[in-house]
Amino acid sequence: MKTALLHYWLTNMRGGEKVLRALGNMLPEADMFTHAYLPERFGETSRASLWGHPVKESFIAKLPLGRHHPQAYLPFMPLASRSLRLDGYDLVISSESGPIKGIRKARNMRHICYCHTPMRYLWDMHDEYYRAAGFGGKMAMRMFTGYLRREDLESADAVDAFVANSEFVAERIGRIYGRKASVVHPPVDVDFFSQAVADSSAPPPFADSPYYLYAGELRDYKRPDLAIDACLRLNRRLVVVGNGRLQETLRRRIGGRGDVIFLGRVSNDGLRKAFAHAKALLFPGVEDFGIVPVEAQAAGTPVMAFGKGGALETVKADETGLFFREQTVDSLCGAIEAFEGRSWNPDACIANAKRFAAERFVAGMENVMKGMGLWI
Repeated sequence: MKTALLHYWLTNMRGGEKVLRALGNMLPEADMFTHAYLPERFGETSRASLWGHPVKESFIAKLPLGRHHPQAYLPFMPLASRSLRLDGYDLVISSESGPIKGIRKARNMRHICYCHTPMRYLWDMHDEYYRAAGFGGKMAMRMFTGYLRREDLESADAVDAFVANSEFVAERIGRIYGRKASVVHPPVDVDFFSQAVADSSAPPPFADSPYYLYAGELRDYKRPDLAIDACLRLNRRLVVVGNGRLQETLRRRIGGRGDVIFLGRVSNDGLRKAFAHAKALLFPGVEDFGIVPVEAQAAGTPVMAFGKGGALETVKADETGLFFREQTVDSLCGAIEAFEGRSWNPDACIANAKRFAAERFVAGMENVMKGMGLWI
């Protein structure tokens, strides 16, 4: 079959892009389509290819700053998706949490949508995004949310099969789109994070005393403030990996108190080392799936997570981590104190993480395609 892989935009290597790469490995002859592509962010030198696949962009990439800030052109993306030339393709697989699935579907084409989540800023997290937006952003949301919701629902109707990255997202797809979704968890490079870096390399300088770890973007909905405030209250060291628009706000909030170390963005090896030496990962936000807790467990590190969202599917309570029931400092502090009163087995964490290895993802997607009579 002639196959096209679609992804909303290719501007950073995060969880959605790792799914796209795994799909590309499964389907090495597939072409890729996206609204905007920054090859330098993926170690590539040409806009014409990614991981050996030809790449074609929509007209969004040609608009001013379209490649660096494609989100600014969300209202144009339904039209841009329909403008993609997909004639002659037998199968389209869209990797979706933005408006890319609304393609013009050719006759006899089959469309599988691997949905990371229905667009948060249109649906479940609309109010949170609206509160965090500036004046211009609020005006744009008032003007275009209704239109984009209608386009999103219409494009969902043309999808032949939905695949969700978690049961949490499958419920959203059913509630918003009225569609049933298979669940195939995204691939995690378990072997990489499971390597015994704690024994084979010198510990990082911040590991001179025990520490907890927060890893991820510093954005409101991920609640890094909870991790920081809990560690300040309990006088525990916290290492923060990641950056984002909240970084300076959080630094000012700390004001020199406590023992909080901001590392910013680190290499994969640096992240692996940070996981391997941490007492636990603190995961206070609600994620659709959340690859970071799986990576931490693959490194033998338990997780303390808020008990909602994808973490409920990736962390085994009382075996590879603990859940706290409320998104409050008090609740997280209670979890930390309970965590410190117990011992934890790194091997149990590693064994649990293997449930999300790349081969499990491949097998799951093969089953979806076979069920549609597509996989040969």
